[in-house]
Amino acid sequence: MDLFSHAAGQMPSQSPLSERLRPKSLDQIVGQDRTIGVQSRLGKLIRSGHIPSLILWGPPGTGKTTFALALAQQTGAFFMNLNAVDSGAKALREAGESGRERRLLHQQRTVLFVDEIHRFNRAQQDVLLPYVEKGDLILVGATTENPSYELNRALLSRCRVVVFERLADEALQELFRRAFESAGVKPEDILGAEAVEWMIASADGDGRRLLNSIEVVLAAREEGASPLSTQETRELVQDTPLAHDKSSEMHYDLVSAFIKSVRGSDPDAAVYYLTRMLEGGEDPIFIARRLVILASEDIGNADPRGLSVAVADLQAVEAIGLPEGGISLAQVTTYLASAPKSNRSYMAFRRAQEIVRKTGSVPVPLHLRSSKTELSKSLGYGQGYQYPHERPKAWAEQSYLPSEVVLEEGLYQPANRGFEKNILDYLAWVKGEKTPLK
Repeated sequence: MDLFSHAAGQMPSQSPLSERLRPKSLDQIVGQDRTIGVQSRLGKLIRSGHIPSLILWGPPGTGKTTFALALAQQTGAFFMNLNAVDSGAKALREAGESGRERRLLHQQRTVLFVDEIHRFNRAQQDVLLPYVEKGDLILVGATTENPSYELNRALLSRCRVVVFERLADEALQELFRRAFESAGVKPEDILGAEAVEWMIASADGDGRRLLNSIEVVLAAREEGASPLSTQETRELVQDTPLAHDKSSEMHYDLVSAFIKSVRGSDPDAAVYYLTRMLEGGEDPIFIARRLVILASEDIGNADPRGLSVAVADLQAVEAIGLPEGGISLAQVTTYLASAPKSNRSYMAFRRAQEIVRKTGSVPVPLHLRSSKTELSKSLGYGQGYQYPHERPKAWAEQSYLPSEVVLEEGLYQPANRGFEKNILDYLAWVKGEKTPLK
């Protein structure tokens, strides 16, 4: 845990440029005006002295940690810092008890910043609940993953989710200006105009990446040398390892290419992109969850086993982790890529959503209602219901939808391939219809 002690003084010169230039107030943060700016709802709330618990969701290098530090500094709250990678339930309890003591004895609020909060498991997240609920801690959690997948509902319901967007070019240009102004150097003395444009573009919305690149360029400059060309800048910067590659455009491109390769039934391309992601440090749990979604959305009843296989893979990856978990991911990736495809269940769900939102909470037909009590029977509940198993083919011709719901075509329209062809044939058989070609 780190007390926010550096805010009052000058950062040591040996600190990274991104640390030395870290804003000390909310007004100095660039690129997030829509969510935390002076005119935003959250910005007004915080500047009025009210600090809610927050979950900051967005790519690295967009200002999440900076926001938490500036929040504590600007509001006079005590600042505590944890990283979920190297912390556990014990550290969370210690932080909570410390916050409670500070609130009761000193009437001071405590901001607990938890970086990578999505890495805490459900039990660890539960430890935070009583402290957040009683106001002992103002939780500010940062995550690059979708909070609705990674965080407990109970914890999420006590926090406000704030989306941090990738920095626009204008924000990156402001960071660029601040960096060179801080160094007392004119950009044109070191970089050609095209090289500057390349550095802004290659940062890809990541402020930390841009500042790291600038730091390399500044360190490599030579007195009296000509400004660096784009090619020279590219070679210089690309030779330097950059942290948080998950935030780059390539990360999102790889995920997209992976999903589209599985959907497009190309197991070679699918396992290639899978390996690219794993070698690049992608969270295997994230990949496994994407495969579970894909199994229902893109394969569905064309191969119902696909969902079971994907869920089993998720459990396996959670149990064994990497590197062995990569083998099960490869197995499931190639299986799903080679399976017949259908999105008809997904489309049925979407069509049903539209109808439900349009018709609202219409009554369930009387003959389908539960008739377990004498009162319900006296009201006609269940009367006229035909029990399918007493009929030929175990099918009874009766209406199951409310009269207010009129369908121009079926919500679920099975495809004529894979196992779904069997479903199509069966539904046509019980209704005495010919199998439609779909």
